[in-house]
Amino acid sequence: MRIKRADYLKSAVYEKDYPEILNSVEFAFVGRSNVGKSSLINSLTSRTKLARTSKTPGRTQLINFFTINQEFYIVDLPGYGFAKVPKAMKKEWGSTIERYIISKRKKLVFVLLDIRRIPSEEDMEMLRWLDFHELPFKIIFTKTDKISNNEKFRLLKDIRKKIEFHNEDVFFYSSLSHKGREEVLQFMEDTLKEAGGNVDEGIK
Repeated sequence: MRIKRADYLKSAVYEKDYPEILNSVEFAFVGRSNVGKSSLINSLTSRTKLARTSKTPGRTQLINFFTINQEFYIVDLPGYGFAKVPKAMKKEWGSTIERYIISKRKKLVFVLLDIRRIPSEEDMEMLRWLDFHELPFKIIFTKTDKISNNEKFRLLKDIRKKIEFHNEDVFFYSSLSHKGREEVLQFMEDTLKEAGGNVDEGIK
């Protein structure tokens, strides 16, 4: 898939404020605070400032919708986990995510996990939640540029103690080098085709 155009459309908290549903699948990105969601979205779209990045965990507090090629949405969900915010605010962010997850919008969820970290209880809850709602999802391991191949082997061995997966069923991504970008874009293209949506072919 070639992303020719990527535009921020709007932010929302409640379903009534979501944008009009397009006739295609939308791709939502979710993960712990500071897992690299915004950087990954910027890397995918080749737009350095499309999604706001910050070294401060918990920067994304709303659901942000981006229009891609004027054909489908990329959806940036609030981060969860260790952001230093009041418990009441964390609970509200969780409700914001839940409203989107259980909405009737046709979606595929990318769950981002930092490859350097053993999945947290919040990560496991998110995976169980998606399973419970029978929502299709894919795991993307982020920040792969920060480890060696030997470290990757060791870390994946530890991660598999909590999550069962085959390497061919997950993605490995570096927002710095863009390694993994073509694989994710190809998967998105295939998903759109299976759903019967129009898509501009050819990875760029």
